[in-house]
Amino acid sequence: MQIHAVSAQEWEAARQKLLLKEKELTHARDALAAERRRMPWVAVEKKYEFEGPKGKASLSDLFEGRRQLIVYRAFYEPGVFGWPEHACRGCSMVADQVAHLAHLNARDTTLVFASRAPQADIARLKARMGWEMIPWYTITDSFDADFDVGEWHGTNVFFRDGDKIYRTYFINNRGDEQMGSTWNYLDITPLGRQEEWEDSPEGYPQTPTYKWWNWHDSYVPGAAPDKRWVEVSDAGEAAFRNKQASGKP
Repeated sequence: MQIHAVSAQEWEAARQKLLLKEKELTHARDALAAERRRMPWVAVEKKYEFEGPKGKASLSDLFEGRRQLIVYRAFYEPGVFGWPEHACRGCSMVADQVAHLAHLNARDTTLVFASRAPQADIARLKARMGWEMIPWYTITDSFDADFDVGEWHGTNVFFRDGDKIYRTYFINNRGDEQMGSTWNYLDITPLGRQEEWEDSPEGYPQTPTYKWWNWHDSYVPGAAPDKRWVEVSDAGEAAFRNKQASGKP
């Protein structure tokens, strides 16, 4: 390995040069998410049935009362390498990266995994691997084939409007490898992060940036933002903006 060591000043100059490109990428990613929020939807007319820890469940049940649903098709079933002790290695890496789901839930979004393994095997696997937090259902019909995940992993996004369910987005292949963080999951949903800075269609729910953030064990549905956190986040953002305005690195 060749090491190229420089002075602190040269290193900072190189970092600032690269930072310009990184910011361009961030802005492009934000613009792509804004375009994604304007994609047309397709109604899901077919009824699907899953098996869950509490028995039979419909696609609507998977939302757990929320409006947005993200379904990752994980390969854990007979014929998959590692069965029955393990799920697919790649799907297992995805599961290992999933952030605490309370943050998604606070944005009216539910994440679930779905496989063809029986519930008893799924429960054993979750306990062994530390994935108890992830709701994990058994596919019992043509859901996987109908939504492009019959032969390969992928992430589908759905939106529930009353009794109507719509498919809003789908991503697979290398697109799946970025999944796991709260932000990347929200960026593929139709409502996005639901923060005021986002370019979203008129009428979409949006709240002040940072203010809805909370400890994962402290979210209370419908509660107003904590006043002290509002003060802290406002002060932090103001300091950041002042530093940007001064031109300091």
